[in-house]
Amino acid sequence: MIQSIVFILITGGILSFSWKRYAQIYQAIKLGKPNLPEGSVGMRTKNMILFALGQRKMFTKPISGIFHFFIYAAFLLTQIEFLEIFMDGLFGHHRLFARKLGFVYPLAINIIEILSLLALIATAVFLLRRNILKVKRFHKPELKGWPFMDANIILMGEIVLVISIFMMNGADQYLQQVKPETYHSTGVFYLSASTTMQFFNHLAIDWIVFIERLFWWTHYLVVLGFIAYLPYSKHLHIFLAFPSSYYSDLSPRGELQNIPYIQNEVKGMLGLQNDPNMEAPESFGAKDVHELSQQTILQAFSCTECGRCTAVCPANITGKILSPRKIVMDIRDRAEELVRSNSFKVNEETQSIEITDGSSLFDKITKEELYACTTCNACVEACPVLINPLKPILELRRYDILMNSGGPAEWLPMFNSLENNQAVWAMSENRTNWINN
Repeated sequence: MIQSIVFILITGGILSFSWKRYAQIYQAIKLGKPNLPEGSVGMRTKNMILFALGQRKMFTKPISGIFHFFIYAAFLLTQIEFLEIFMDGLFGHHRLFARKLGFVYPLAINIIEILSLLALIATAVFLLRRNILKVKRFHKPELKGWPFMDANIILMGEIVLVISIFMMNGADQYLQQVKPETYHSTGVFYLSASTTMQFFNHLAIDWIVFIERLFWWTHYLVVLGFIAYLPYSKHLHIFLAFPSSYYSDLSPRGELQNIPYIQNEVKGMLGLQNDPNMEAPESFGAKDVHELSQQTILQAFSCTECGRCTAVCPANITGKILSPRKIVMDIRDRAEELVRSNSFKVNEETQSIEITDGSSLFDKITKEELYACTTCNACVEACPVLINPLKPILELRRYDILMNSGGPAEWLPMFNSLENNQAVWAMSENRTNWINN
């Protein structure tokens, strides 16, 4: 009874603490402009299953993809054991599912232990790649400090979680032999029976009971800690990859979205039918996160920081400072910054958002980064969770060019030719004269 009360109090406290942070992230995403998804529900659901649940793009790099799959599969299946621990703690039972599932129970636990062992191996490999082999994409400037430490914290937590599973199961297997009246038979868990169970041969029964409870609580608290830690970590993508992939762009790679007002004006210039009553927007492009779409901010919070986008970026490869990963991380950090400091206010009449801290995304993202982009879409193609770093880059460039008359000096002749000749080349004749020949 006392354990159940303590269990409920701890669970409620951690979930209450976590909820506030998750609510902040929801508020940060809502800073963006609402955008309804285009395309069929079927196609979007297919994308979510293939890329968020099925991890399809992870396997473009087979070695890291396979090891990532071990951790991901173990994470999914260990939730069965976590759910059992939750039910046992809530109602004061022990191995509640064992009595309900029969022979399926030891089969499930044995599969969980196998996957947990594979996850432990994968975790060691990832720690080795990051800290000893120092894979290049994990040591870019944007990952210095907290982002690099964040990955190591999660990997170390994974090790503690796996050890707690084996120690808890090993102790339980031993206690089933010496105290069958309290610890009912659950079948054999082969890996823990052949490894950790051997540690208890010369220990007093009371110590073994204590160790079983210790690692039972360790398993549960590590998972709860993981839930509380997720909204501060890049591993939030475990949850947000699903809505992010569902709302991802379905348009072909390389298809750029026109600005409706400018498109309407160009139609009028060319003598095509347009809307004469269309009003000009207050600004073009985006200066800050509230002028980006909610989809773009959601994708920023879904970023795994894997660096695959930056690794294939031709600008970054040739030594320019552009890193698509950094762009996405800057958008996420800026949205968090605004919510934490409450540096915005909402116009009740128009529901528009006004930023009040005097800063913008241009304080985080330099123009040199923006104009280094070749719009090749390599970053878009590489992202395992369908994030589109090119979209915010274009929106920021549009703001700088159309609102600040910015842009590289080398681009000005092209702009003049487009305005005067509707072509990027300086032509002495109207570009449509060939129609009359």
